[in-house]
Amino acid sequence: MPVIGQSHRRIESKGKITGQAEYVMNMELPGMLHIKVLRSTVPHGRIKSIDTSAAEQIPGVVKVVTGADLQNMDIHMHYGPAFRD
Repeated sequence: MPVIGQSHRRIESKGKITGQAEYVMNMELPGMLHIKVLRSTVPHGRIKSIDTSAAEQIPGVVKVVTGADLQNMDIHMHYGPAFRD
């Protein structure tokens, strides 16, 4: 293989080393919403109820979603570094 052991120019390098690279996490678009994920502080704890009323009253909050809201949707329920075999 002629590529092994040789230097190769990476197309994104200049933007990264000059600080001009754009990252998705830094982009802001018109009408863009932000999300906050609140995870349990108790490993393997059983959630008996969730009171979302305080969160729903915060100015600017568009929607409060819990796991119960996702039960009937085809959504991958993992957030963060969770990998399935």
